[in-house]
Amino acid sequence: MKALQIVGKGQIEIQQVEKQAPAAGEALVQLKAAALNRRDHWIREGKYPNIQFHTTLGSDGCGEVVEVGSSDHNDWIGKQVVINPNINWGENPACQGSDYQVLGMPTDGTLAEFITVPVHRLTEKPKHLSTAEAAALPLAGLTAYRALFNHGRLVPGQKILITGIGGGVSQTIFLLAKALAVEISVTSGSEEKLAKAKEMGASHGFNYHEEWSRQAMKAGIMFDLIIDSVGGPQLNDLIKLTNPSGRIVFYGATTGLTDKLDLYRLFWNQITLQGSTMGNDQEFQSMIEFVNKYQLHPVIDSQRPFAQVIDAFESMRNSEQQGKLVVTF
Repeated sequence: MKALQIVGKGQIEIQQVEKQAPAAGEALVQLKAAALNRRDHWIREGKYPNIQFHTTLGSDGCGEVVEVGSSDHNDWIGKQVVINPNINWGENPACQGSDYQVLGMPTDGTLAEFITVPVHRLTEKPKHLSTAEAAALPLAGLTAYRALFNHGRLVPGQKILITGIGGGVSQTIFLLAKALAVEISVTSGSEEKLAKAKEMGASHGFNYHEEWSRQAMKAGIMFDLIIDSVGGPQLNDLIKLTNPSGRIVFYGATTGLTDKLDLYRLFWNQITLQGSTMGNDQEFQSMIEFVNKYQLHPVIDSQRPFAQVIDAFESMRNSEQQGKLVVTF
């Protein structure tokens, strides 16, 4: 079978690899679609821990179960499924354990024609989603759900800011938040992406290449919840824009660390600053139920055949996408 593997630092290639037969408790899934994540880009660039060359990349996938390792799981054969990318979350639902991994490194992932996974990682595809939409959901949906509802405690009527709109996670956060009829604002360095967000229902769009935080404060725009993936020097601006008793949840730090954190404003306004990443298995199921309840459709930037997967990586490198990059088989 064909699989996209990392073969050296900065080097990914479509390789011919052996298809693995499922053992007891496992299923062989024929992928119909898979989606890229920023995580895949960081692995390619050598900026991720425990990188092992000749591993198949990819954490998101949707496909059909074609074989199982034991007869007691025969009822899965023929079903369309999405794959939970969590591996060994651990016993504490509040935080992943020391053995935690995400599918796609160091365990072979979804950017392949077939994948063998434990049956307990499978969930039936929501019927209202296409296979491409379902493939776009797992990692971004899980990260978004935990950030919004576990740590962010978002409820209807609140005001939320999503920084860096455009990527798969931020787009999914937007999608989930919109279902609750909250007021959503976004930031981006692209006027095109800001315009698209407003078309989707954003109340305000701020260009982070300008003095956007001053614009917001001057207009009296404050937020009950801010979801951030950027970190860096702007964090103090986010603190200034957070309402008393508000929350800032961050799931990344792409611009690095903050030199001088405004601790005074944090404690005086009783603001919560909370890190978040991925989510536990119950949150994964709750996310799927939420998507089903509100009949949500993940935002897809583009679809292309698996043979063009490296082109998709180049789009991600250049931050061209607005939504998920999906490859089909």
